[in-house]
Amino acid sequence: MKDQAEKLRQKMLGSEHRSGRSIAVVSGKGGVGKSNFTTNFATLLSKKGKKVVVLDMDIGMGNVHILIGSSVKYNLKDYLDGQVPLEEVLCETNEGVSYISGGSGMSSLMEWSPEVFARLVSAFETLQKEFDFVLFDMGAGVVDWSLDLLTSIEEIIVISTAEPTSIMDAYSMMKFIHMRDPMKKFYLLGNRAYTVEEGQDTTQRLKTVMQRFLEKEVTILGSLPEDSVVRQAVRQQALFTLVYPDAPVSKTLLKIVDQFLTAQAELKEVHATNESIKFIAKLKNIFSRGRE
Repeated sequence: MKDQAEKLRQKMLGSEHRSGRSIAVVSGKGGVGKSNFTTNFATLLSKKGKKVVVLDMDIGMGNVHILIGSSVKYNLKDYLDGQVPLEEVLCETNEGVSYISGGSGMSSLMEWSPEVFARLVSAFETLQKEFDFVLFDMGAGVVDWSLDLLTSIEEIIVISTAEPTSIMDAYSMMKFIHMRDPMKKFYLLGNRAYTVEEGQDTTQRLKTVMQRFLEKEVTILGSLPEDSVVRQAVRQQALFTLVYPDAPVSKTLLKIVDQFLTAQAELKEVHATNESIKFIAKLKNIFSRGRE
């Protein structure tokens, strides 16, 4: 762990100037495969030459390290409590994806002390300078502190299955965020679809209700098929894109990653200014307003 921490410390000290995109992965309800998507998505982004870090924000129920097949000594809560420096909390997979495990006992940002909040902001600023993408694997549903954070994060990937309750909860999640920030960029992803048509119907229904009731345009990334290799990989504590690269779900996710990177390139052309700074600024603004 010490050698790995030193390696990460040197990488952060010697990194070129960059300001990575902050992207949250959310779902309205649990059991839709959110963390599995996030870890495999991050791995394929890394294989495309992108530097990625995953923050496991499913507080108290974090399982990113389990899916990766690793154990962790420290988590985000340890860092926020001032017990360890950031580089001691950062872990790295063999594929070059960095990640930070979540911790229990985190509440609303408004209940945090200024010192703890300052450490959180410092961590985010450091990670944005080191990585191209900072992925937040959020817990299912909405609580005060996660909504505060989601309001600040630049882009949101929303995952839903074809179940009516999943679609409704995904819509409610987007509505909560949209009401706070009408300019938020949303991506839709269907998961565990038994047919191509089912996956298309899931994302299209969400896109339609967002247009109809909120007059909000969203981007469909696609849908991942139901595939038995996903469950097999979970049992092996391995990522399905690594152990089953030729499986339909792995090939589909690779296409989704390509589509996502294309959308990112187009977004960068439209917004030539450094929008990532807004993430930290928004977070500080929410915290300061909440304490007035």
